[in-house]
Amino acid sequence: MNGETDTYSQNLPPDLLAEIAAMCSRTVSPGLSVLTDALRSRFGQGLKAILLYGSCLHNDNITDGVVDLYVLVDNYRDSHQQRLLQILNAILPPNVFYLEVQDQGHTLRTKYAVISLEDFEKAASHWFHPYIWARFAQPARLLYTQDEASRSRVNRALAQAVMTFLDCSIPALGSCDTDTETIWTQGLTLTYAAELRPELHKTRAHQLVHLNMSDYITLTSCAAAALKTRPQVLPQGRYRCEINASDQHRSLRQWRLRRWQGRVLSILRLIKAALTFRDGVDYAAWKIERHTGISIDVTPGLRRYPLLLGPRVLWKLLRRGTLR
Repeated sequence: MNGETDTYSQNLPPDLLAEIAAMCSRTVSPGLSVLTDALRSRFGQGLKAILLYGSCLHNDNITDGVVDLYVLVDNYRDSHQQRLLQILNAILPPNVFYLEVQDQGHTLRTKYAVISLEDFEKAASHWFHPYIWARFAQPARLLYTQDEASRSRVNRALAQAVMTFLDCSIPALGSCDTDTETIWTQGLTLTYAAELRPELHKTRAHQLVHLNMSDYITLTSCAAAALKTRPQVLPQGRYRCEINASDQHRSLRQWRLRRWQGRVLSILRLIKAALTFRDGVDYAAWKIERHTGISIDVTPGLRRYPLLLGPRVLWKLLRRGTLR
């Protein structure tokens, strides 16, 4: 690992690294090995690691829905045959793809994002927008690593994501005595608002925190002493945050900026997905209907010319308040 990469995850608490490594090694559904093998065959020696995140962490029936995976690669040149995909992945990572694999009469589906391990490390530490560090401050599983060096780098990036999330979330609370549930619920609510999300996700942050509460309690405890915000640890899992008014206002301004930045990035990623994501229009329509109940009429024209007609559909959803 070069010197530049080392700077992405300096001074990480050993207890936090140990906890991340333990979380990443927890048991997962055996069926996921079929998807892992397919991706290993697809990316070959350029594959550094595969991460599982999202709802399938808690669902043993992986045939029900789409498995969310992150594929960490060595570089984009060797990961894509098409020059356009290489350029798009480098300019606005990650690229998102869809894969179906048959296993004993069942169809396994995955939506997988491709990003270089180096960009993943940068995103966990230095990206202003929370697209990566908010996702991977939450629990994840390592399904595959090329070697122990790759495993160590991924674990450190995940630990750094927790640190970045807490350091960006806590100042928005201002000076207060608080607890783990409030810290993470507030932080996840802010990060959901920083992307185009359906209105139903107003309660999603609260649900996610309760689903993984014991993990968040442990992660916060391990990280607290090394955070820039220096929360004081109180009895019974509570924290005293001493944030002056100017720092709180600065944090809230940054989150407002992330919200506007997120709208632009989400639109750009939707446009890019039309080029990289097979059956992307149908998937996007299914996703919107699943979360909002709003049915999108996927016409032959929309399917054939998503870059021309897609923005008009997106604008209608924004005007109706379906996406915010």
